[in-house]
Amino acid sequence: MQYTLKKSLGQHFLRDENICRKIVAAVEKSLEETKCTQLLEVGPGAGAITKYLLQLPGITFKAVELDTEKVEYLQATYPAIAGKIIHQDFLDAAVPYEHEFVVAGNFPYNISSQILFKVLDWREQVPQVIGMFQKEVAQRAASKPGTKVYGILSVLIQAFYDVEYLFDVSPDCFNPPPKVMSGVIKLNRKATIAPMKDQRSFFNLVKTAFNQRRKTLRNAVRGLFDPAVLEDEIFNKRAEQLSIEDFGALTFKMR
Repeated sequence: MQYTLKKSLGQHFLRDENICRKIVAAVEKSLEETKCTQLLEVGPGAGAITKYLLQLPGITFKAVELDTEKVEYLQATYPAIAGKIIHQDFLDAAVPYEHEFVVAGNFPYNISSQILFKVLDWREQVPQVIGMFQKEVAQRAASKPGTKVYGILSVLIQAFYDVEYLFDVSPDCFNPPPKVMSGVIKLNRKATIAPMKDQRSFFNLVKTAFNQRRKTLRNAVRGLFDPAVLEDEIFNKRAEQLSIEDFGALTFKMR
């Protein structure tokens, strides 16, 4: 059975078996570290890593795939996947398991940031994530304060997960080759998070601060604080100079 590539879904299919096995090895390690027996693959596509994940012993496996053609291809090619595909947009999907599970995948590049934010919603049940992204997104997720790529994604993800950049993946490893490098990262849920008033305030502050990142914090977030609070020296800084702890501490001073 043949399948077609859909650019509208950000599809680039992994064809390098060495990279496939490296990703699967990282997933296996993740399952061991978390003692999880449940695994969710996001965007299995033509099954490059799915065929290995289905073979993992003692693991309950599910995959979320939006593309009807790929669902039919997977079912025809890998009989073991019968009953394990959630045919839906991942961004609309409900939590697939009752207890904790690991999330893995070669994530569709056009929604990769949104996938990470969806994982944040599920973080109570997702101790680790192994994911491949466009390298720029992977670097943003892993970047530290003071760097050019440190931004909303960096702060919101790292507030709840430690991010480890595992390895690069060349465009030649895909069909069709994307125009950019890719990178595989690992998210490991933090045992303790930085103090913050509440998640809503934290998200609002971070997004507001970085939406005008060239301005000082005082000018970027003026509407969220009383004038007296804005006199603090920290507001002389720009958003990329603040740590997660800084943002968390400021939420207690918001209106």
